[in-house]
Amino acid sequence: MRRTPEITLPVRLDGDGPLPGRLATGLRELITAAVLAPGDALPSTRALAEHLGVSRGTVVAGYDQLLAEGYLSAAPGRSTVVNPQLRRVHPRPAPAMSVPAPPPQTTLDLRPGRPWTDEVVGAAWKAAWRQAAAEPVNQSVPELGLPALRRAWAEHLRRMRAVVWNPEQVAVTAGGREGFGLLLAALSDPTVRAGQGRPLRVGVEEPGYPSLRRVPSHYGAQVLPLRTDDRGLAVADLPTGTDAPDVVLVTPSHQYPLGGSLPVDRRQGLLEWARAHRVVIVEDDYDSELRYTSQPLPALASLDDPDDGRVVLLGTLSKTLTPALALGFLALPDWLVEPVRAVRADLGQPVGLVPQRAVAHYLDAGALRLHTQRMRQRYRRRRAQVMDALADRDGLRVQPMDGGLHAVVETVRPEDEVVAELTAAGVQVSPLSSYWSGADGRGGIVFGFGAATDTELARGLALIAEIAGKMEP
Repeated sequence: MRRTPEITLPVRLDGDGPLPGRLATGLRELITAAVLAPGDALPSTRALAEHLGVSRGTVVAGYDQLLAEGYLSAAPGRSTVVNPQLRRVHPRPAPAMSVPAPPPQTTLDLRPGRPWTDEVVGAAWKAAWRQAAAEPVNQSVPELGLPALRRAWAEHLRRMRAVVWNPEQVAVTAGGREGFGLLLAALSDPTVRAGQGRPLRVGVEEPGYPSLRRVPSHYGAQVLPLRTDDRGLAVADLPTGTDAPDVVLVTPSHQYPLGGSLPVDRRQGLLEWARAHRVVIVEDDYDSELRYTSQPLPALASLDDPDDGRVVLLGTLSKTLTPALALGFLALPDWLVEPVRAVRADLGQPVGLVPQRAVAHYLDAGALRLHTQRMRQRYRRRRAQVMDALADRDGLRVQPMDGGLHAVVETVRPEDEVVAELTAAGVQVSPLSSYWSGADGRGGIVFGFGAATDTELARGLALIAEIAGKMEP
């Protein structure tokens, strides 16, 4: 059944001439603009006349005019409607002729950051969401998240990351960037940073993860690049005294994108430096559980004091499950819990009740651990596929791939030429230089191998080997 419009139709009665003609013009404009569609029923003449404050005869005359023009249709015992055959009587103007565009070439998206998601929705996933959806929805979500989910995160961190912290120290976030922003908002309060009145200064690894590096500037913070090498953050080069930053964002388990792992002596040195200069270390734990050459390394937070320590552990489900879930956590030292809670009280909890319940059930069932183990085997095979295709190729060098979902390939050929030729061949990758903030970045490409099928990856690797491996004349 077609809808009957409300009698509050925005019919225009302005202009010159007899009132029935002005009414017909107003209705005609509504039909032409598709506010009234073919088959829509119009108000009765009595109802529309009362609404517009005109006589019923005026409305009858206006309707008769549009019936004669073919805009309306009427039959005994039925409402007056917009003519269902309107487009035959008053066809729309034909669009201007244009030359058909050639069909787009099939593009293989190998840009990094995407996991294999086809196996996420299994029995455990469906059961968790069914259970969450069946529970009452008459409760609010606390600022730092649902207690059941915070307990589940704390248990997961204990078992998988050797971080033994209290569930009350876990805050639920809407992903990595939202969690990082939440922390920066809390630290922007000078009383939280020992009374410092200057803007927040945030040190980031150079090179580093582009999306997280862009977050601090949106909170009025100054960004300071910090040097890295093949073993991660160069701790010995960190600024001291008044030059020290307030926050450092670091990827100790798997430096992004080059892949180095911060050794124990550097980890201890980093913690000592942070304590001496009262710096908050944000440990981005983005893919630490996806390690292929050894067991996952303990988190830096596991070496810190959970009460008055300096490390905040930042985690998400983007790499282990799917970025579409947009859910993560902050594990906070005890002294930072209340400042973060205060910001949440003002801004609100961005993750709804049902998703938090579902993830809590999923974690409690041990499903995330099992899924991660399956994916680790899959990604290990993909890693071997990458190494077989690109190792020992003249003109390129593959960085070590001890973990993660991406590969870094340095090329002899100019980076822009390689990226442009791969794009023209239908393969999307990221330029390696884009991970540096300055102009002194290395040349090469970064590509992901997590989301492609075996066939797609084989096709992409063949093109990368052919194009990136060309030697300059």
